[in-house]
Amino acid sequence: MIDVLVAVDLQNDFIDGALGTKEAVGIIEKAKEKIATFPGVVLFTRDTHTSSYMETEEGKNLPVPHCIKGSEGWEIRKEIDELRKTEAIDKPTFGSVELGEKLKELDEKEGVKSVTLLGLCTDICVISNAFIAKAYLPNAHIAVDSEASAGVTPESHKRALEAMEMCHIEILGNNR
Repeated sequence: MIDVLVAVDLQNDFIDGALGTKEAVGIIEKAKEKIATFPGVVLFTRDTHTSSYMETEEGKNLPVPHCIKGSEGWEIRKEIDELRKTEAIDKPTFGSVELGEKLKELDEKEGVKSVTLLGLCTDICVISNAFIAKAYLPNAHIAVDSEASAGVTPESHKRALEAMEMCHIEILGNNR
């Protein structure tokens, strides 16, 4: 049985770029430490959009171009990317079906005991992927590290953690 860590969208645009926040900047060292010391498989997701982003449903609702493939904002933060040993999962929307399929594949091969998520943004992509992990691995222990995650606002971060906890996702840390 293995433990899996999912580092969600630790990209420049979400840290100090187009959609960056001081809270996102503030979790980077904790996320880096958790990734570097995690005793299992570490997977990475990468929000990935094209130049036609503004024409998408997301672009109409969040009219801020970000994470355009190949741009500096799309790249995973350098000091975190240096820790990556697996291919990042590019995802065109909040939740990644490909991540769910990868988790299921790992479960079939080795058995997944737990999945812990961290990253950005708690209230959009972290929560979406936590629910996908829960759907693909209903009997695995799913957790979110609140100290290595940040939301769009501190309030929405807290609400997302509360929603996940109601769905039997353990919330780790004191950043509630």
